[in-house]
Amino acid sequence: MSDTKEIYLDNSATTRVFPAVADLMTRVMLETYGNPSSMHHKGVEAEKLLRNAKEIFAGILKCDLKNIYFTSGGTESDNMAIVGAATAAKRRGMHLITTQIEHPAVLNTMKHLESEGYTVTYLPVDSFGLVKLDKLEAAITPETTLVSIMHVNNEIGSMQKIAEIGELIKRCNPDTLFHVDAVQGFGKAAIIPKKMNIDLMSVSSHKIHGPKGMGMLYVGDKVRLNPIVFGGGQQNGLRSGTENMPGIAGMAKAADTLCSKLKEDSEKLYKLKARLIMGALKLEGVQVNGVELNDELKKKLSSGAMDDEAMVMLMEALSKTAPHIVSLSFPGIRAEVMLHTLENDGIYVSAGSACSTHKPEPSATLKAIGLDKSLLDCTLRFSMSVFTTEEEIDKTISVLSDKLPMLQKYTRR
Repeated sequence: MSDTKEIYLDNSATTRVFPAVADLMTRVMLETYGNPSSMHHKGVEAEKLLRNAKEIFAGILKCDLKNIYFTSGGTESDNMAIVGAATAAKRRGMHLITTQIEHPAVLNTMKHLESEGYTVTYLPVDSFGLVKLDKLEAAITPETTLVSIMHVNNEIGSMQKIAEIGELIKRCNPDTLFHVDAVQGFGKAAIIPKKMNIDLMSVSSHKIHGPKGMGMLYVGDKVRLNPIVFGGGQQNGLRSGTENMPGIAGMAKAADTLCSKLKEDSEKLYKLKARLIMGALKLEGVQVNGVELNDELKKKLSSGAMDDEAMVMLMEALSKTAPHIVSLSFPGIRAEVMLHTLENDGIYVSAGSACSTHKPEPSATLKAIGLDKSLLDCTLRFSMSVFTTEEEIDKTISVLSDKLPMLQKYTRR
């Protein structure tokens, strides 16, 4: 590898912890290290930390403290929501709905429930990764107890119309619970559960510059869940186990830091996303996935002839997607080859989801959006954060411009 300063563009896999988060966690581990269930002073100190963390999330989500539960991560939050809700409502119905592009934490949980006798409908999406609402409406029955749909897709950045989906679900069956996997969306776009008819919502700490091994689950007021973790009865008996106070404090600090300037950071990320896409589409053959670009705009992007009107069109198209994820396909060049080519210049990206990178199967998301078979193994994900700079994006485009023709020439042989 060269001596180039590293450029980290794999923030959908994990993020760098905010320095203030690391400092706080160190203080909790060394000073405020009591068990929040203990009745002495050290326990009371820890209990105050726990309450403060809940207050931070309750303030962000405009809900009560009783709606906030802490878990070991987004995967546990998804499992807790889906299995807990499905089993609690088993007598009323055993039909569940999700989409074909969910994270494995949701899809594999659904497969487990199918093995237990539940029926699961896997909804198709359009070519931009959006749920087909007519298919969702047709799928909901009196026996449907839960619908689980992610806010932002972790591979291509498609952003679902959560409020519209929530309203549709409650109109079709008021008793059907709506679970949202907000692991990629929280901290990138405002999401208020009660306003959007969301009953359950999963969040992961390490996607928002907090520590790994921490998650949060929002549970609506009238939602019944069966616990999947049993023990000493912490967190109202729904999620037993001594609370991970350094992790909880760190995650809350990260959420507070990120959400305090969400609008400002989101605007910055959209500009970086536009910069990356404009640079990438000038390169021969490169294709962007998950963004609806009309032919006129594609022509201007590929020629580099972007005027004010075209920029407005591009930013409007991007606003319908997540601000931090760009999916690019490089025809004829295996994703692994391109990934390591960029890595040699200190640029870190991902070949799809980090949760399924080591599996040989093609991406379920890319197949679901109808991406040409020849591109399934030629697609990389670039994901940015508040630490990403314009200079880093420009350097990435420069490296792609330099290396791509050589790789294309080699593959043509």
